[in-house]
Amino acid sequence: MKEEGTKEELKKYLVVETTQILLKNHSHSHQDHSHGKDLKGRNLLISILLNILITAAQVVGGIISGSLALLSDALHNFSDVLSLLISYGATLLSRKEASTNKTFGYKRAEIIAAFVNSATLIVVAVILIIEAVKRFDSSEEIGSNLVIVLSFLGILANGFSVLLLKKDAGRNMNMKSAYLHLLTDMMASVAVLIGGLLMKFFQWYWVDPALTILIALYLIYMGYDLLKSSTRVLMLFTPDTIEIKQIVTTINKMEGIKNVHHVHIWQLNEEELHLEAHIDFERDIKLSEFDVILEEIEDVVQKIYGINHVNIQPEFGKCDSKRVIVQD
Repeated sequence: MKEEGTKEELKKYLVVETTQILLKNHSHSHQDHSHGKDLKGRNLLISILLNILITAAQVVGGIISGSLALLSDALHNFSDVLSLLISYGATLLSRKEASTNKTFGYKRAEIIAAFVNSATLIVVAVILIIEAVKRFDSSEEIGSNLVIVLSFLGILANGFSVLLLKKDAGRNMNMKSAYLHLLTDMMASVAVLIGGLLMKFFQWYWVDPALTILIALYLIYMGYDLLKSSTRVLMLFTPDTIEIKQIVTTINKMEGIKNVHHVHIWQLNEEELHLEAHIDFERDIKLSEFDVILEEIEDVVQKIYGINHVNIQPEFGKCDSKRVIVQD
């Protein structure tokens, strides 16, 4: 009896200890996750403050020196401030939990921010090109010393901001949009610095509008790709990396499945990829059998295609369209 009692006590002890360890690990993971989000928000705030200072300095310097390239860089910096504010707001919104009237929460806030930021990049670029073309007609002298100093400060400030956001840019579309704004502005400042040096030592004042056009074209190039990516997510398009027919073929090969149809695949955000489909079974199976097949489907599409949310409607002998994709 004593031995049995000892065994029971040992079991209880192990259960309690295991539970405490699991709870501790869960709590630790949650804290790390929150810390990452806080760090991302802090880095954005630092970048916002730096860009406000640089924008103000470049506007004043551009007016005094008469440099359109410096003013264009200031305008780009101002668009950076707006984009970073949008990104920061989206980051805060994305943390909000789902509710009964917002079942997905604000998970798409960062995608919308990426869309707005990439669109503003293109709009700013078009404005710069128009102004630069007008400037070619005049050979206005430009205060190159001021251009050199302020463009160098722009390189330092934006370079520091780029380093702050680089890590998060690789895994988040919203942060990537903010990162691209800052990266292109740093490169623009490099171009303005080179232009300032050429104007100072060779009096090549035509370099100013020429650099402005090059900067603007680069903005369009960088902005278009991100605009296209964010638009695809917002429009619920199937990601480019996924071929629906391959998924249908994969699922059709599973035992007991007759047909897969009414397939929809979309991204909710960068972390969630959803699949919904109707599956016609060869026989009238039990619910417990369906659960086993569903688990197999979830496992396959997760491992092969990265789909982490699956919603399947089972059917048997139902008279409806068996096409792979249909309009709602």
